[in-house]
Amino acid sequence: MFGYVICNKNEMKIRDYETYRSYYCGLCHTLLKRYGRKGQALLSYDLTFLNILLESLYEEPLTERKERCIVHPVGKHHMVYNEITEYTADMCVLLTYYKLLDDWKDEHSVPRRAGAQALAGAVRKIEKLYPGQARAVRECISQLSVYEKKNESDLDKVAGLTGHMLAEVFSYRSDEWTDEMQMVGFYLGKYIYLVDAYVDLKKDVKKGSYNVWKHYVHRKDFDALVENTLTMMMSECARFFERLPIVQNDEILRNILYSGVWVRYNSCKEKEIKGAKE
Repeated sequence: MFGYVICNKNEMKIRDYETYRSYYCGLCHTLLKRYGRKGQALLSYDLTFLNILLESLYEEPLTERKERCIVHPVGKHHMVYNEITEYTADMCVLLTYYKLLDDWKDEHSVPRRAGAQALAGAVRKIEKLYPGQARAVRECISQLSVYEKKNESDLDKVAGLTGHMLAEVFSYRSDEWTDEMQMVGFYLGKYIYLVDAYVDLKKDVKKGSYNVWKHYVHRKDFDALVENTLTMMMSECARFFERLPIVQNDEILRNILYSGVWVRYNSCKEKEIKGAKE
């Protein structure tokens, strides 16, 4: 994933941030337990959001404990986890594996290939457990490569692939909330792809790499187009989120969806404004 679905710590209560960290540490612990150090290295804020969302929707019993870790060896850290955390950890490995494979095909990066090979055995087991999610990730990343080679300019087509992929990943259970969860994942996925492309735009232009925003950058209303498009994606995502019967951790989730997802975008914009002034 891309690290855009984060909390806005400055706008979060201390108690809520501690709860957020307990889920983050729980996911870290689960990745380590299931996949070793290589799995722990895949820890993602984006998947932490999914973990909290699923936990808050289904309210399954949690295991709580305090432990030291290699990152924070001095004091013990509170962590919470259960079978939902295991699902989230599996999705983290699955998404990373196919992203590494795609990078290997595009860049012929030996470290990327080695990283994918290290996860291959684990991914085969995950694919058997969650064939629908695995198929969606595999097909969407493959089709994205096709669009990149064609220099596709349609924002909906290109971003929609990440949307469809996360819609399936967000479908932990088939129940009365499946449609809402899929739509939350769909619009969040589109947002993640488009904001990541925007942040990388200057670098991609310089390198001559594919970026869907390159087709629009010369428009006079480019900045407004980007902001309006991203706002529309998150508005739709939030609309479907608000349909879910979530009470537990609702303030944490709203902090992420209404504020946290904009942190890196706003930081990028501030740097651009500062650079223009200089």
